[in-house]
Amino acid sequence: MSSLPMEIALMLGETIAKVIPATFALAVVFTVLEHVWACNPGVPWWRKREIVTDICYWFIAPVFARVMRIGLLIVGASFVFNIHDADGLIAFYDNGHGPLALLPLWVQAMLFLVLSDFMLYWLHRLFHGGGFWKYHAIHHSSEEISWISAARFHPVNLVLGTIAVDVVLLMAGISPNAMVWLAPFTTFHSAFVHANLNWTFGPFKYVLATPVFHRWHHTALAEGGDTNFAGTFPIWDLLFGTFRMPEGQLPQDYGKDEATMPKEIGGQLAYPFRR
Repeated sequence: MSSLPMEIALMLGETIAKVIPATFALAVVFTVLEHVWACNPGVPWWRKREIVTDICYWFIAPVFARVMRIGLLIVGASFVFNIHDADGLIAFYDNGHGPLALLPLWVQAMLFLVLSDFMLYWLHRLFHGGGFWKYHAIHHSSEEISWISAARFHPVNLVLGTIAVDVVLLMAGISPNAMVWLAPFTTFHSAFVHANLNWTFGPFKYVLATPVFHRWHHTALAEGGDTNFAGTFPIWDLLFGTFRMPEGQLPQDYGKDEATMPKEIGGQLAYPFRR
């Protein structure tokens, strides 16, 4: 069996190999959709003032997330389950473990989707307060929100958010194959809710997060930036009083609370540590 470093290298290679064609596909789809159903008419996404910054995040974030996820899973297995050798780690995580791994894979996938969205809802609210905002502010700094804005996250935000939730659920026993099943949906939907589209889904706006739903979240904090925290299911916002979609209105201005944020990726990564 291959060594663990080789497995990690192969996984990273697979990540890049998947990101490139997925990026081209998303670019084609959203170029057409944003042209026809723009929420905020203006320049196309590839002419955004900070397009280079967003492209850097788009390719760096998935690689960083994969490395950190694997590293934290290794540490978790070592300290919690006393597994230290490469073969043991691979066998332990390969198809999940414990009672959750006995469930049909589609059930595991649904559990992963719902539980991760619930946990991320509360983590998202946490990042909007206190000392955590300076990391999350990078995601809110873009004044031209489009599908490619979806990956603009500070590494600290990623580690304490999506990556931590993934690690918790995988260590709980859910198979990584459930994540593989969900990957096309989560990748597309993340880009979709950031797309410059005026779609609300009508009465189904309470079922699945839409571009207008999430674009309200990117407005100024006083206008709507402290609402619509759910990534996938708006039910969490409905239940906990943070839902906002004014009838007949569309969000307009974004990134105003962090207008002094550096525009290039290097300055943004250093920004939280200079405050």
